[in-house]
Amino acid sequence: MAGRNSGWTVEVDSSGLRWFKSSASSSGNTVNCVEIAWAGAVVLVRNSRDRAGARLAIPTASWAAFVAR
Repeated sequence: MAGRNSGWTVEVDSSGLRWFKSSASSSGNTVNCVEIAWAGAVVLVRNSRDRAGARLAIPTASWAAFVAR
């Protein structure tokens, strides 16, 4: 639902997380990349060019279903 606030807030201590970037993001002239980190019950997704910026928190089961497709 674009433009609507879902009311959900996820607080995750992201210090000490190990971030991963797809090997496809490291080849050629790719400038738009994302990185992921496992943080307990969620997978965090961030923009690799703005590492201190906003992050998406996706439930691990949803992430697994996304990657499987």
